[in-house]
Amino acid sequence: MTICTQNRFCTLGKIENGIFVDNDTARVVLECWLDLPNHYLNCVLGEFIIMPNRVHGIIFITNNRTDLKSVPTSLSEMIRAFKAFSTRKINKLSNTPGKQFWQSRYYDRIIRNEKELDKIREYIVNNPLQWELDKNNPKNFRQI
Repeated sequence: MTICTQNRFCTLGKIENGIFVDNDTARVVLECWLDLPNHYLNCVLGEFIIMPNRVHGIIFITNNRTDLKSVPTSLSEMIRAFKAFSTRKINKLSNTPGKQFWQSRYYDRIIRNEKELDKIREYIVNNPLQWELDKNNPKNFRQI
């Protein structure tokens, strides 16, 4: 999945020489990402990267339920919660109560086989190396 910051503002850090350099906001985002399995029994986290204006990550939805009465959580609910938890903490850190941090939508894709999984993992891990050419890098936005 890919989640972009509101208006794709680069508020999550920066890329220097192909390496992501985080900031306090990015550390909050990472903390909230890593906390997801503590809230959702069927959530297993895969690769994850924070970019200056978005995050990319893999979430595996499992059937690991210890309570047969519990209902598996959907990806959309996990993303909603991640965005809500992180926004709340970021707004507290920045003293900006109620400010929207993430764009309202996100991009997801069902990974159908190991070959696709390997390709997406590689994309995520190598994403900072592509920042200079990235269409989401403000330096590359087209002026209208």
